[in-house]
Amino acid sequence: MASSSPKISELTGLQKAAILLITLGPDKSANVFKFLKEEEIEQLTLEIANTRSINQSLKEEVLDEFYEVCLAQQYISEGGIDYAKSLLEKALGGDKAVEVIGKLTASLQVRPFEFVRKTDATQLLNFIQDEHPQTIALILSYLSTSQAAAIVAALPQDKQPDVAKRIAQMDRTSPDVIKEVENVLEKKLANLVNQDFTIAGGVDAVVDILNTVDRGTEKHIMETLEIDEPELADEIRKKMFVFEDILTLDDRSIQRVLHEVDNNEIAVALKNANEDVQAAIFNNMSKRLATMIKEDMEFMGPVRMKDVEEAQQKIVNIIRKLEDSGEIIIARGGGDELVV
Repeated sequence: MASSSPKISELTGLQKAAILLITLGPDKSANVFKFLKEEEIEQLTLEIANTRSINQSLKEEVLDEFYEVCLAQQYISEGGIDYAKSLLEKALGGDKAVEVIGKLTASLQVRPFEFVRKTDATQLLNFIQDEHPQTIALILSYLSTSQAAAIVAALPQDKQPDVAKRIAQMDRTSPDVIKEVENVLEKKLANLVNQDFTIAGGVDAVVDILNTVDRGTEKHIMETLEIDEPELADEIRKKMFVFEDILTLDDRSIQRVLHEVDNNEIAVALKNANEDVQAAIFNNMSKRLATMIKEDMEFMGPVRMKDVEEAQQKIVNIIRKLEDSGEIIIARGGGDELVV
């Protein structure tokens, strides 16, 4: 980027995103990165590194535009484009409202089955439980994680693994198929379905669901998939609990985990961990040990990302082993409550 700041109208979406993250600062940007794909992080990191000079005025313009777009998306999800336009006109004025809506229109994809997303999970279960597993999987892929988890947990046990497998293996679904299923459900949302192929489901979707259902349902599904689809089960299990999720454990559980981990593994695993994760671990060990591990981290110098990930995965495996044996509890959906 040139030494003088360009106009906001001259910036690409990637450049705006980079400026936004710079403006937000390292801590907030790190939290944003958690929700991005690896290639997106690489592109943004490179763009941030190449961004040399940004005046305060441009920063404020980018921040304002981001806020306006977020506002528009919120209004659209609440009541549609007309509703969003009406509220934005009151908040920003007529011309600005049209401009903001226009920025969203080209890429806007209103999710199919919107009427289903607003339906109570219990009622919806009665509505779809007798459908073909592929139809159930398609519908669940478009629901909120909590809705989908509640329905999966309530399905007959012999149907749960099949539906989970179909969600994980789903990639792109033709609009024609979506329309047909919506027609079967006696709702017509064809005008809201984007004419390009719609991405839904996948391993990440089923991981979100399994992380939300009760432990019994999750265990049943995973044990069945390990027999029927071992490679898929392994891929799902690797994403079920990531190293950063150690923040969901209570202090007692963290201390129990650390008791099983070699100090050198902890030092390597923490080389790429964020400040919150480091604090959670260091606060659950003696000051002397924490100091020693911090010194080890400093003296070991650069560490290959592969080695860091392997160390983190070893700790994750220990966490899952301790959970399976009932020694610690990972916070998740219904069914894990403690009975006194």
